[in-house]
Amino acid sequence: MKVSRDKVCSGRREFLWKAGGGLGGIALTSLMQQASAQPPRPSPHAPKAQRVIHIFCPGGMSHVDSWDYRPALERLHGRPFDREDGKNFFSGKAGSYAKSFWPYRQHGQSGKWMSDLFPRLSQCVDDMAFIHSMQSKTALHGPAMFMANSGFILPGFPAMGAWVTYGLGSESENLPAFVVLPDPRGLPPGGVINWGAGFLPAVHQGTVIETAASKAPIADLFADTLQGGFANTPEQEREGLDFLQSINRKHLAARAGQSELEARIASYELAARLQLSAPEVTDLRGESETTRKMYRLDHEDIGPFGRQCLLARRLVERGVRFVQLYCGAENTTAKKIRPNWDSHEDIMRDHGYWGAVLDSGCSALLQDLKSRGLLESTLIICSTEFGRQPFMQGSQKGRDHNPGAFTVWMAGGGIQGGTSYGSSDETGWKAEDNPTMSYDLHATALHLLGIDHQKLSVYHNGIQRRLTDVHGHVIREVLA
Repeated sequence: MKVSRDKVCSGRREFLWKAGGGLGGIALTSLMQQASAQPPRPSPHAPKAQRVIHIFCPGGMSHVDSWDYRPALERLHGRPFDREDGKNFFSGKAGSYAKSFWPYRQHGQSGKWMSDLFPRLSQCVDDMAFIHSMQSKTALHGPAMFMANSGFILPGFPAMGAWVTYGLGSESENLPAFVVLPDPRGLPPGGVINWGAGFLPAVHQGTVIETAASKAPIADLFADTLQGGFANTPEQEREGLDFLQSINRKHLAARAGQSELEARIASYELAARLQLSAPEVTDLRGESETTRKMYRLDHEDIGPFGRQCLLARRLVERGVRFVQLYCGAENTTAKKIRPNWDSHEDIMRDHGYWGAVLDSGCSALLQDLKSRGLLESTLIICSTEFGRQPFMQGSQKGRDHNPGAFTVWMAGGGIQGGTSYGSSDETGWKAEDNPTMSYDLHATALHLLGIDHQKLSVYHNGIQRRLTDVHGHVIREVLA
């Protein structure tokens, strides 16, 4: 008798489930025991960092007004942009060259140049390493955000945080391995795709924790009050969860290989643990008055990002592997809100606002981690999706998008502070010395975590995929 291929495959899957709970069932057991599905893997070399805090500044921070001192712009200030190979720009016609809107000064023992936009961070310069030759493949916010986070300009690829937790697992049983702290104003360009798991098991996607003090840290974490005004008792909650899990496991048993379903089931059990751990980690009342003042929590404009930075510190010291926080949200039509760093119209207004926000929160985070002995094992990355042009945007007081050059800095676990790598040309228009891209930044971060970026891969749709695609080199010049 002829048996169809579908029946053979179906019978094989059924045999696996009946014989030993199935491969997915085995994975589920692991999910129930750990916050992450992927157990830690042996490192090819000793890691310098155990965890990552990634600070992302959406909108495109101007490198020539912040970290990348280009004295030639002072000489060229007011002259028309004269590059023959640069006639087409993102939003309009190029105006005249413009020097930095903030003066630059040298700081620290390293003598690193930094603009007055960051007076507090200038005191931390000897802990920071700067990559001045970053480039992007696109001048569009969404695709550039995706590339900075996942290495690809198209959506649907795993974010760096997902790759890191897939490769290393979690240090905490009661908190997610990958946590995202969006700006209280909203999500960044591209939204939740920026921290998606792509084709990796869905359990590795970022878990969003709300940072506004007036909102619940995690949406729908606690059950609503029952009809009649009576809330569930702890025993009823446990019985309900156990019953739900038993139904979910039966449902999963007939649907092998669906990582989204496995992740959803795992999230229920993690949610039960989060009901105890999330309120504790997000409750800042136990922090000292000195700490609260350092993060400037009571400041109307600076305080929200300070709260994000303080939450990041509390998360990593409790075992969260990867924390990403956003300094800015998606653009809106209400310019008075100053949603992010996208300063087409007025650099002084927009960068002046966000510079004070980033300067205060980042400097407090670096100093706090250092005082607690956590900085040497925590890698800090501060990045943006692209830079801005060295000239004005037409007759306005802003600068256009510039994927040709921008700056990223790193600090902490395994980084040699007070160093610089690469450079843009004399005007900051294009990367000139040692051009780099997200692949190199990601390769360096993975290396510091003890991971070889060429070996952390997943076979997907006929291709061996990795965070760095087929590119990337470790920037050893910034390593301690």
